[in-house]
Amino acid sequence: MTSSRKTWLIRGAIAAAVLAALYFGWQMLDGDELPDGIVSGNGRIEAVEIDVSAKIPGRVDTILVDEGEFVEAGQIVARMDTETLLAQKAEAEARLAQAINGIQIAKSQVAQQLSNRAAAGAVVRQREAELLAARKRLARSTTLASEGATSIQERDDNAAQAESAAAAVEASRAQLAAVDAAIETARNQISAARSQVDAARATVTRIDAEIGDSALRSPTDGRVQYLVAQPGEVIGGGGRVLNLVNLGDVYMTLFLPETVAGRVALGTEVRIVLDAAPEMVVPATVSFVADVAQFTPKTVETADERQKLMFRVRAQIDPELLQRNLAQVKTGLPGVAYVRVDKDTPWPDELAVNVPK
Repeated sequence: MTSSRKTWLIRGAIAAAVLAALYFGWQMLDGDELPDGIVSGNGRIEAVEIDVSAKIPGRVDTILVDEGEFVEAGQIVARMDTETLLAQKAEAEARLAQAINGIQIAKSQVAQQLSNRAAAGAVVRQREAELLAARKRLARSTTLASEGATSIQERDDNAAQAESAAAAVEASRAQLAAVDAAIETARNQISAARSQVDAARATVTRIDAEIGDSALRSPTDGRVQYLVAQPGEVIGGGGRVLNLVNLGDVYMTLFLPETVAGRVALGTEVRIVLDAAPEMVVPATVSFVADVAQFTPKTVETADERQKLMFRVRAQIDPELLQRNLAQVKTGLPGVAYVRVDKDTPWPDELAVNVPK
């Protein structure tokens, strides 16, 4: 036997021994071989999924990411077509300019009516002076007519002039009131024009917001799971464009029997071992325990276990650990979660934390 062949045989024997040790080590952790204070349950790695959707109906212009790509919070991942919105904004801006011009026109009308009021006030004062003079003449002619110093006709003429002057005063006062009403109307037109300006500006602001919303941004750090729409497709309001996986919120969902779930508290320590990487032991904590029992899902293998009422438990993986290993995070991976229901029970050596630094 050559030296090279002996070397390969030795290496094979060592590898087989290591694999056998690992196998029997994990077998010791199954079922009844676990310490009394530790229980286990099957589960799969899951993560919070987020749909990036269009706020308003429109056509997808461009998609800036590919499936499987990592994205950061606030990153633009797609754009909606904004041609219609830009046209609406131009129309709203034109209405805004028209409303601003309306304010200036209304102000000019107020100034003009104030000038008319000054003139109407002068006419009122003139007519009142004429009425006063006519009444004095009437008084004198009345006295003279009673003494026979003047004719009755002159007295009657003065009386008619006084009546005419009184009517002129009333007419001038009515004209002044009409001017006051016109001033109030013009001032109301200013208020209406200002309201139109506010409405037009609000419309421009709303359209600007919609244009901003047409740039679809990732709400969190994550990975693009799949694209729902393609450039050129027309989607409705709230229509999905792509789906993200939030890699900062990853957990395993498992089911525990009712006899055990009552001993599980929030924050309980968990160790996760994935089928794809049995050499790794991932630390986690219980973040959710269902308050209502349910039948276990069909993924539980034995019929005996399917008949038991189980409680759903969520084991949350530390976000800082996830952040350090984003490229290795995969959802859907099956594995086993070991829950320490008795904090005084030490973890077996095989379940010591073993993750990449």
